[in-house]
Amino acid sequence: MTKRDVRILLLGEDGVGKTSLILSLVSEEFPSEVPAKAEEITIPADVTPEKVPTHIVDFSASEQTEHELKQEIYRANVICIVYAVDDQDTIDKITTYWLPTIRQTLGGETLKPVILVGNKSDSVEGSTLEKDGVLPILNNYAEVETCIQCSAKYLLNISEVFYYAQKAVLHPTAPLFAPAKKELTENCKKALIRIFKICDEDNDQILNDNELNTFQRICFNAPLQSQALDDIKGAVKKSSPGGVVNDGLTEQGFLFLHLLFIQRGLHETTWTVLRKFGYDDDIELTEDYLKPNLHVPAGCSTELTHQGYQFLTALFEKYDDDHSGYLTPAQLQQLFSTCPRMPWGPDVNNTVLTNEQGWITLPGFLAQWTLTTLLDVSRTLEFLAYLGYMYENESQYSAIHVSRSKAVDLQKRQTSRNVFQCNVFGPKGVGKTNFLQGLLNRNMQIVATLDKDQLSAYTINTVQVYGQEKYLLLREIDVGLGDFLSHRELNCDVACLVYDVTNPRSLEYCARTYKQHFMDGRTPCLIVAAKSDQPSTTQDHELQPIEFCSRHKLPPPQLFHCVDNISKDVYVKIATMAAYPTLHNAMGGESSWLLKATIGLAVIAGLGFIIYKYKLKR
Repeated sequence: MTKRDVRILLLGEDGVGKTSLILSLVSEEFPSEVPAKAEEITIPADVTPEKVPTHIVDFSASEQTEHELKQEIYRANVICIVYAVDDQDTIDKITTYWLPTIRQTLGGETLKPVILVGNKSDSVEGSTLEKDGVLPILNNYAEVETCIQCSAKYLLNISEVFYYAQKAVLHPTAPLFAPAKKELTENCKKALIRIFKICDEDNDQILNDNELNTFQRICFNAPLQSQALDDIKGAVKKSSPGGVVNDGLTEQGFLFLHLLFIQRGLHETTWTVLRKFGYDDDIELTEDYLKPNLHVPAGCSTELTHQGYQFLTALFEKYDDDHSGYLTPAQLQQLFSTCPRMPWGPDVNNTVLTNEQGWITLPGFLAQWTLTTLLDVSRTLEFLAYLGYMYENESQYSAIHVSRSKAVDLQKRQTSRNVFQCNVFGPKGVGKTNFLQGLLNRNMQIVATLDKDQLSAYTINTVQVYGQEKYLLLREIDVGLGDFLSHRELNCDVACLVYDVTNPRSLEYCARTYKQHFMDGRTPCLIVAAKSDQPSTTQDHELQPIEFCSRHKLPPPQLFHCVDNISKDVYVKIATMAAYPTLHNAMGGESSWLLKATIGLAVIAGLGFIIYKYKLKR
């Protein structure tokens, strides 16, 4: 059976009319002859009220064994316990045999929905649930969804019996409502509070008419009429003080409204809302909702689309209620209150741009999600779901772009990628941390104040490459002379090899790393001379830095320091090398490329001057 097939099992004492109910439903007339047990019947989806295939199973104690009974209980989605309203013994057996047997078979923690069906209502005049003594069962057993009286003989409420059985499977009460407390379950409250926060688009803790109409349109595909809206608010205001404030629905009012739906038997309304927001029958977010399958071929990378950035920008601005351009820790906590956990730790403050207090700014917020999407796209997909991206979007796919392979980019000599990763290699103490923090405009004085336990191995910020804004992600990697480097540590768009100009043994690490891992590859490399504000010393290597770069057709060493002002040109150079790796490779190093570019510009300028003089003479 598919997940949405419904299997209904009819139990009860012999003679209560189980088989008659099934045959009356199918033939629409009371059978003149009734067998001991009806064969299993399948009703097609198009003729059932809930439009799902339904399997109806009869059980006969005289025809079947106890083992078969347990098997059928396991297989059923919902169980109808049928009793005769004119036979007290069959009513007593509900609590003395049938419900205990079901619980014992399934185990104490597992509850399948149960419908109590009082057949032969035509035989007792004025029969009610209260008179039958069934009402206490309904109140004392959580698994009992509802009770309905019917008459197989007079075809009274027959279709309703099976409708409520279907409904108990598709829209169960137990996950939503705690009958002992007469209130919503904790799981249901938690889910509805998350939904309320997502729908509260201006973050004023009230759903105004526009927000309620958007909610109605998205969940039920229909507008909410003005009178219906007033009726809803009136019902909430009457029974829930504080449920309506400033003519809008509060969180308290939103919860009460769903409690009202459930109390009135409109479970499907609350289930429609829950399922729209990704919840399963246990009120847990489904795996498919959180982590849709996104195929990323080898050599490709993942970036946020314009639509993804728009959503995250709007989310940031929603919780930046004072329009300061940054989020306080309390505001950030509130932003992620729809998530089961924070997506990142305190090291985020040393990964992206923040204000002077270390609070994340909008550019920093977007940069962090850019980093997450590049390195762990499944986490981005998961948190987009938690944060409500699918409220007005079909899936997370529209927020993610999978780039084409880097090999194709190299072949076509152009790329549409906007995020590039540079791995920064070097031994401890050469200044890699300062180099990474420099990308965030932090000099040595600022870096000295940072909590060393909360330093990140990554930093990310935007840089301009020929007038276009690109994201540059730096990753710090410590290397020793004999260290093994994994494929992940070597996988990058540009390799940056850092040495300390004041340490004579520093270049050796860069040279060995380059020769072992990058000399025969296609990854552009840049040698960075850190601490260039200090006097340089001769390196204990067969070649000095400039000679080493010239020998291996690398750009000259890039000087870097961050004592006061930061040498920012190096970041632009790295991003440019990442965006145009074929230029560097084709020209055999940056100096050659610059020389040819300069000569080309000089020739053009000369020709322009000759043409200008010629025109003057004319």
